[in-house]
Amino acid sequence: MQDMDEQPRRTGFHHVAYACRDAEATRHFYEDLLGMPLVHTEVKAGDEAGNGGFFRHLFFDTGDGTCIAFFEVQGVGERDDYATEISTGNGLPVWVNHVAFAADEERVRLVEERMAADDIVPLMEVDHGWCVSLYFLDPNGIMVEFCRDTGGFGEDPGSARDRIAETEGTDTSSFLRPLDPAGLRGFDPFPTQQDA
Repeated sequence: MQDMDEQPRRTGFHHVAYACRDAEATRHFYEDLLGMPLVHTEVKAGDEAGNGGFFRHLFFDTGDGTCIAFFEVQGVGERDDYATEISTGNGLPVWVNHVAFAADEERVRLVEERMAADDIVPLMEVDHGWCVSLYFLDPNGIMVEFCRDTGGFGEDPGSARDRIAETEGTDTSSFLRPLDPAGLRGFDPFPTQQDA
């Protein structure tokens, strides 16, 4: 996090925030297993109208001063059945909404060792051609990616714009480790189909 004497950052992400149901399970995953220190917790009791309830807002440093953050909420206007699964909870496959962290071989090795010691297996590993990605699910059903650039995708704004409407071209990816159901940690890979 930023030192109080430094100039404030003016660009890039400061943090992104998601919901969690269990602050301690989330802390354990991000701090103990992923090595992202918990650098700030904000607690607010009640809502703006003075009603009961609370929220906790946890901030984990991802390694460069930017943070991933989580809200644990109770009695501040949420539905009882709110979903923390940002993909399947919104009717999408588990891999659609996710967070990707830059990594090198050493970071991936350390994370994978810590996960294995906690009996957490990777969801899958994919070679996208421009990067190799190792995926896990966090305690909230959010897919977390460790992305190791293998040359990167390069920047080509013209081609990127041209491909926005494309549906026929297929980029090649290959599974280095196929989807392992144990890596789902009890979550479903696809949303539950609702009867029409």
